[in-house]
Amino acid sequence: ENVQTLARNKKHHIEVVVDRLKIKNDKTFEKRLTDSVENALKLGNGQMIVHMLGREDLKMSEARSCCGIAYPELIPQIFSFNSPLGMCPDCNGIGTLLSMDPDKVVPDKNLSIRQGAVIPWKNYFIKKPRYQNDNSWGMSQLKAMEQQWGINFDIPWKKLSKKDKDLLLYGSKNKEMTVNWNSAKIQGEFTRTHEGLIHTLMRRYKSTQSEGQKKYYSAFMTASTCPACQGKRLKNEVLHVHINKKSIMDVTAMTVRQAFDFVKGLNLAGNKKLIAEELLKEISDRLGFLVNVGLDYLSLDRSGPTLSGGESQRIRLASQVGSELTGVLYILDEPSIGLHQRDNIKLLHTLHHLRDIGNTLIIVEHDQETMEESDWIVDIGPGAGHLGGQIVAQGTPDQIKGNPASITGKFLTGKERIEIPTKRKNHKARGNKWITIVKASENNLKNITVKIPLGLLVTVTGVSGAGKSTLINQILYPALAAKLHDSKLTVGRHDKIKGLSHLDKVINIDQKPIGRTPRSNPATYTKVFDHIRDFFAMLPESKARGYKKGRYSFNVKGGRCEACKGDGHIKVEMHFLADVFVPCEVCQGKRFNRATLEITYKGHSISDILNLSVMQARTLFASHPKITNILNTLMDVGLSYIKLGQAATTLSGGEAQRIKLARELAKRDTGETLYILDEPTTGLHFRDVRLLLKVLSRLTKAGNTVIIIEHNLDVIKTADWIIDLGPEGGNSGGEIIAQGPPETIAMKSKSYTGHYLKKILNCNGK
Repeated sequence: ENVQTLARNKKHHIEVVVDRLKIKNDKTFEKRLTDSVENALKLGNGQMIVHMLGREDLKMSEARSCCGIAYPELIPQIFSFNSPLGMCPDCNGIGTLLSMDPDKVVPDKNLSIRQGAVIPWKNYFIKKPRYQNDNSWGMSQLKAMEQQWGINFDIPWKKLSKKDKDLLLYGSKNKEMTVNWNSAKIQGEFTRTHEGLIHTLMRRYKSTQSEGQKKYYSAFMTASTCPACQGKRLKNEVLHVHINKKSIMDVTAMTVRQAFDFVKGLNLAGNKKLIAEELLKEISDRLGFLVNVGLDYLSLDRSGPTLSGGESQRIRLASQVGSELTGVLYILDEPSIGLHQRDNIKLLHTLHHLRDIGNTLIIVEHDQETMEESDWIVDIGPGAGHLGGQIVAQGTPDQIKGNPASITGKFLTGKERIEIPTKRKNHKARGNKWITIVKASENNLKNITVKIPLGLLVTVTGVSGAGKSTLINQILYPALAAKLHDSKLTVGRHDKIKGLSHLDKVINIDQKPIGRTPRSNPATYTKVFDHIRDFFAMLPESKARGYKKGRYSFNVKGGRCEACKGDGHIKVEMHFLADVFVPCEVCQGKRFNRATLEITYKGHSISDILNLSVMQARTLFASHPKITNILNTLMDVGLSYIKLGQAATTLSGGEAQRIKLARELAKRDTGETLYILDEPTTGLHFRDVRLLLKVLSRLTKAGNTVIIIEHNLDVIKTADWIIDLGPEGGNSGGEIIAQGPPETIAMKSKSYTGHYLKKILNCNGK
């Protein structure tokens, strides 16, 4: 046969004929067939083709392959997007790719380029006057594009042709321009193409080593679904492994309830059942626990940062339940956070089970039902901060109820209580003004239209996952912040919001820390320290020495201790261990230098003032209204015990939220503000909840609106208006079940919230 000459430097697909056989029924044929197959697989690196006359070729392989795809050995690691063996190589298992977003590069399309429509070019035209006669390389290119390509920089961006927009953003390809560059060092004409702003930004983002530059460029980026894995995070060949026509990512995209039903519905037999039986038991036990503690609405692939503290804690507890360990001490900090009363009962049953199999559970909790279901209570008090730290009572719930020293016991017996308002505020009496969210459809919301009365205390209720946070935190707050404060927060899907003209301010009072460093404290956050520094600067001795307000700041040179830069402590790096903070040897932790500490008021230096509690400071400055006004608001929200200079890092979420509330109370009120609070009772004792409600009532009496996302029935029963979502969580939620005063909700048979409200309000449902 003629042998074809092959090019040396090219890849070729070569098929080698190893043998030609005619099927016979004898041992000689079988031996020859075996030898031929072995030779073919050896020559073909584990692959061979069987060519049969009159039939399609049969491709065979020693590897796990089909349809031209080779599959790896099925080991657990290939099903993990955190392992190089399983992760999608394009997005490294993240499921999304960051790319430049033209809408972020040009956010306001009503502006022209010269008016600053294109943010990265804004400096060249309006932001800094020195750019007006700029001869930089960037400005020289823009001039060339305007003059030579005829792009109009003076008409709104939206009126530019698609061709011109694409040219500016994505480049000119082969189209060239002549750039006349006359800088201080270089002059001349340069012919070049335009790279395109989108490509330039992406190139600079990838090449820069500066964190500041990366942050700047990332502001123009959007995460989009990875086209290679379609957001499923794993290699395609891994996604071809199915159980009941479901890949592993199909299963993890299910809610806990759906996954539980899927696992329970698997009918395996023979070896499959033998292999999977123990695994399926472990999986169903853990999923069953998540269902029992009210997390059946969560999808299995929900990202960790989006979970609430209570959700995270219950998920960690789920990992323990399947093990059925005994003799373990479990410590839980408010596991009822974010739980509706209906689901709280399920959680208590699970905790009882852990106890009954031989474990001990210590729970830090303020929930009444949890306390009454416990075997032993340790009540610490009597007050908070320096007023607490003592064991007031301990014993069974009945013993705590009978102890006159226990405030907790008094609330459990009903001797002290949060009263139901005798008369609720009426929306008609408050001007009959409403905010209306039209056709909200973000996440699981079912195209709902919600009317919120203004001037009232409004609670948004419903089981976990019903859509409360989506409605308020992802739609209402970002939309109002964008309209009233020019915020750039992402707004969830909805048609429109009516009634915005009734408000002039929206404030989200959350439980995030008031600061990330020990320098932040209640005094600086509420601005009371500014007034205290003003006061110290006016003292006779301070004036005699020429000290100004800045002398009493621990953030600037002059009055602070320079050895510790005003921190009061020195950080000692321990390399392989956690850093250690030791008191500054120079100022002994007082933050200020000796000369500054010599200025005193009634025997108190500026450092001593920071170590006073709010109550002590209130007494000291009783005759100074600017200071006492702010201190009074801190006392009103139940924070009389905290120190003015207490580090922000040592404050609880509830304390941080109340400090934020106190700062708002101290401001001049307009009566047209909307306040949003998400579960403000987290970490609060009954008495603290009562104080909080008094403060919120002050806000609404002034004409403001307060919206609270809440499960606490003591708060819900005091509301003027309730919006109840449900009926369930996740895909089974997102609908309006009922809205109106608490008495109306209590009469709704489909409302889980109404069911528990009825017991408190003594409604008969008629």
